[in-house]
Amino acid sequence: MRIVALGLLLLLAACSEDNGEAYRARTVERLYNLGVDALQREDFKGAVLSFDEVERQHPYSVWATKAQLMSAYASYKRDDYDEAIVGLDRFIELHPGNPDVAYAYYLKGVSYYEQISDVGRDQKMTELAREGLQDVIRRYPNNKYGRDARAKLDLVDDHLAGKEMAVGRYYQQRQEFLAAINRFRSVLQNYQRTTHAPEALLRLTESYLSLGITDEAQMAAAVLGHNFPGSKWYEDSYALLEQRNLAPSQKEGSWLSWMWDWAY
Repeated sequence: MRIVALGLLLLLAACSEDNGEAYRARTVERLYNLGVDALQREDFKGAVLSFDEVERQHPYSVWATKAQLMSAYASYKRDDYDEAIVGLDRFIELHPGNPDVAYAYYLKGVSYYEQISDVGRDQKMTELAREGLQDVIRRYPNNKYGRDARAKLDLVDDHLAGKEMAVGRYYQQRQEFLAAINRFRSVLQNYQRTTHAPEALLRLTESYLSLGITDEAQMAAAVLGHNFPGSKWYEDSYALLEQRNLAPSQKEGSWLSWMWDWAY
């Protein structure tokens, strides 16, 4: 029995030496400062470990609340966005009245934003970024996070509009004009303030002409000429109509006229 006990003591001593200071009890200030120091060295993994240790050793301290948010931030900085979002959701749920909760919502939106892929891929992450940034704008429209979220949202919308345009052009090339029209209309209904709006109006003009629906083609060209009179897109649409002895015109009460008046 004495041999077994001695072996167990040696094993415990070896484990303590292997783990070093990682599991030694420290003051909350010391642990938190270790996390901050790791951040400054860009040792983001070490920062996560230190901030998590704050909460583990001192779960009821004010520093534990701060450490939750800092751990999520460190995960974000090491591009571990999934872990960052989990931590931010937890912080928001546990501390909805905390002064830093606005930043938590903002960082969550940005964590999705940083994962946006090119328009040739699935845009689920872009949609999540849009939802997250809209949430920040709705909750905090006038602070710095709301203002920055609004600027990022413009880029997100432009990205989503670009995806819709790419799909619409694909259908148009395959002469599936009704499917193409739905995509171009989606750009004008949902992303009319993006850089893709004038091209969407030109593509609508082309698609309607291909289907022989000349009044809608004329109307799309009229809206294009009214809002983007000096653009190459309007010049192209006007040339298309002129080839058919048509001119841009706007039909009262049409869906596109109503949509554009509402948007602008």
